[in-house]
Amino acid sequence: MTRSFHSYEDAVAFHGHSCPGLALGYRAARHALAALHAERSEDEDLVAIVENDACGIDAVQAIAGCSVGKGNLILRDLGKHAYTFINRKTGTAIRLVQRPEPLIERIDPVASALRGKVMTGKATPDETKEFHERQAGVIDRILTIPFGELFIEKEARSEIPERARISGSVQCAVCGEMVAEHRARIKNGKIVCIPCAGEYSRGW
Repeated sequence: MTRSFHSYEDAVAFHGHSCPGLALGYRAARHALAALHAERSEDEDLVAIVENDACGIDAVQAIAGCSVGKGNLILRDLGKHAYTFINRKTGTAIRLVQRPEPLIERIDPVASALRGKVMTGKATPDETKEFHERQAGVIDRILTIPFGELFIEKEARSEIPERARISGSVQCAVCGEMVAEHRARIKNGKIVCIPCAGEYSRGW
């Protein structure tokens, strides 16, 4: 039986905890579904191109039904809180970019100041308790304030990506592990995987 994912609580259950980043991703996904007149994607009809690898991506997966495994979640980790959604059926697309103003500082400056102390382990128990209480309020605000206060909506001109392909596998001549044929490289005349070719980096 297929489970339906609609609420923020569904996104929290998928992600594992509630946080401002997840709430932002939830708002982006819900807005995109409405703007593109789309339903949660059971196949590949809705495509999401995400430009970061932060918490909000899990909300996009849960609510919009876009995933790496289905081939309709494309990660271009550019370090931007930006999301492009494409409806394959209609050819329409939107790009949502988080507003440049510091969000948590704008909603609750005290929570913003406490966040640094909590994350570095310098907060007292009372400050940690206050931070979590205030963060819950920040999340509530993100879930309820007008969408335009969170994101700038832009017309997207992204080409519609091709549907996911099923490719064969080849064996890396260095490590012996199997790798998808279209991801393999040639090094010194031999078929190798990306790590053995020395190309992989997280980009940090």
